[in-house]
Amino acid sequence: MIVNPQLFNYRLIISSLLVVLTVLGIYSYTKYKSNESYEAFLKQEKVLIETELSELLSSYDDLSKDYNLMASQLQEAKLETRNALDSLRLLNSDLPIITRFKDQLIVLRSKSKVLLNTIDSLNSANIKLQSENRYALNTIKNNKLEITGLEEINGNLSAANDSLHISIDNAAILKASNLIAQSYKLKSGKKRLTERAKRANAIDVCLTLNENPLTSKGKKDIYIQIVGPDGNVVSDKGEITFGNTSLIYSKKEIIDYKNENLEVCTEIVADEDDKPFQKGYYFISVFHRNDKLGGTSILLN
Repeated sequence: MIVNPQLFNYRLIISSLLVVLTVLGIYSYTKYKSNESYEAFLKQEKVLIETELSELLSSYDDLSKDYNLMASQLQEAKLETRNALDSLRLLNSDLPIITRFKDQLIVLRSKSKVLLNTIDSLNSANIKLQSENRYALNTIKNNKLEITGLEEINGNLSAANDSLHISIDNAAILKASNLIAQSYKLKSGKKRLTERAKRANAIDVCLTLNENPLTSKGKKDIYIQIVGPDGNVVSDKGEITFGNTSLIYSKKEIIDYKNENLEVCTEIVADEDDKPFQKGYYFISVFHRNDKLGGTSILLN
């Protein structure tokens, strides 16, 4: 059998071309798919960066409502973040742009962290100032009660020669003695005395209302006030006003007074805001109207 060499060469060339075209087709398809996945990845990265920038802007908007003192710093941070977000939205998703905005996002996060730390510091300072202010207000109120009592006594003494009725009124003031306070742990209705601040959650206050025939019989409102080491009133039940004076009290007891010695005991249980007790002195005062009947203190370690 005779084979034509030229025909054989043509067939070989055609076969080679088919192989080459097939390989090129597979490579082109693979390259197309690879580029398609790469573009999808870049678009996803762009969306993630836009989302983080939007969240930063939202957090700045929330802060600016409550922190007027930081207005200029917040405004500057918001403007820089918004410019970055607007620029990113206008640009295409390619690697150099994504890389540049990722670096910028890191810088913006760092600035946001510094700003938030500054605001946290301001919050701490503000809380401390509020505590000191409450302590000062409580001290002023207590001093006003003491001053009022002294002014009444002084006025009564100076007018003793002019009015016998004033002397009788002074003698009729309700008086107390034997004021005692004890701290303890109250659990399941059982009491265990303790002087440990972290264990104590209640304070017992006992006193004797003294016999006084000149004092009118009937119901008497007795107010107990306990002021902690931080200047706050323990188990704050609100404020009561007597004329021009006011009192923040821990508990109110209504006593039926019959012109004879009467033992009174009551317990003040700490609110959740007061737990655990702080270490230091707790000052206990007992009032009837704007008259202080007595006072004592206890130390919790």
